[in-house]
Formats: sequence, structure tokens, C-alpha cells
Amino acid sequence: MEQDRLDEIDQSTMERNGSVATDATTANAPRLSGAALKRPQITDALAQTFFEEWARVGYSALSLDAVARKAGVGKAALYRRWRSKADMASDLVKQLSATAILLSDPGDQGSLEADLYAALLAVRRILRHPLVRSILPDLYTAIPREPALAAAMRPGEMAREKKVKALIDRAIARGELPSDVDRRAATDVLIGPLYWRIVLLGERCDRRGLKTLARMTAAAIKVS
Repeated sequence: MEQDRLDEIDQSTMERNGSVATDATTANAPRLSGAALKRPQITDALAQTFFEEWARVGYSALSLDAVARKAGVGKAALYRRWRSKADMASDLVKQLSATAILLSDPGDQGSLEADLYAALLAVRRILRHPLVRSILPDLYTAIPREPALAAAMRPGEMAREKKVKALIDRAIARGELPSDVDRRAATDVLIGPLYWRIVLLGERCDRRGLKTLARMTAAAIKVS
């Protein structure tokens, strides 16, 4: 069934060996002076360890020296890739956000409620990752103190808004919604309850729960 297929979209980028390091980290590995390529496995090890340390101690207590040591990498190798903690955090958050957007595009499912259910499935796949659940609340706490993190999050937020706008536009074209529906409110209603349940309450939210959320979200958007 289509719903089963949606729940089985490849998660290898997010969950390979429990890693949240993105393929973009490897694909975009820059060159050192003298044209020596920075080794992707070192970049990936540093990225994975950075997220693990962030989840363990929080952003404010995070130490790049500790990240390098626990990754089994010299500090010089880390600082060749990132100039500071803020630089490393913003770069990795931007890559993770881009990966999340790629994984959260189920496409047209034929109705507003079906589109919402598919979108909730995609968001749930991301939020269920243990490191994502651990880091997200601390990330939003750190953003007011670290402008680079806010800048790193913005492209992902804009992409999410664009995807929700497309979802709403499809519903308008089908005659399910009025043309003046509040798209920003629709984005909040779509993501907020699931984030609260999975990240803040630590619940799993099974398919039955997602279908209920999709039905209630569709009803809420229709009366907004």
C-alpha cells in the first residue's frame, strides 16, 4: 500500500549506524592547501562525535577539544575544517536541515488529509532519531545566544514553509480549502503537536496516532 511505502522511505542518510552525519559532509569535503583532500571518514567521525557530545552535555558546555579527542582525531584536523564551535555547529546544522528536507517530501497523496498524514510520517522519521530528539530542544535554547545557528536554521525553515505552501496550494486547487487560508498557521499546526509529543514528551506516536493528528489538523486548517 502507498502508506506502507511512505513509512519505508530510505532513512540511510539519517540512521546509518546511528549516525546523523550527512552525505553532504562527504560530498562537499573541501581541499587542503597543496590539493590534499580532507579525508571524508575523519570529517564524518568529527561530525558524529560533535552531535553525540552536543546531546550529552549541551551546546554551552560543548568543547571542540573533547570532540577531537573522542573522535580520535588531532585538533589541527578539526580546525582545518571548522574555525570555531559556532562555525562547526552552524555548518552541521545546515547540512542536517538540508538532509531532513530531502527526506520529508512525500509528494501529492490526493487529498489534504492524506497529504498531511504523509507529511507527518516524514517528520516523524526525522524526530525519532535519538540524537535529533536530544539536540533539538537545546538547539532552540542556544539560538538566541548564537546568531550563526539561527542563520543555519533559516534555509531549512524556508524550505519547510515552501513545502507546506505547496501542500496547501494543492488542497486549494482541489477545492478543499479557501484561497485565503493562513499558510503560516497551517505550518505551525502541522509540526507543533508532533514535535511536542515525540521530542518533549518522549512518546512514539504510532500510525493510528498520526492518522488522528492528520484528521484533526485538516479540520483545524479548514476552519482557520
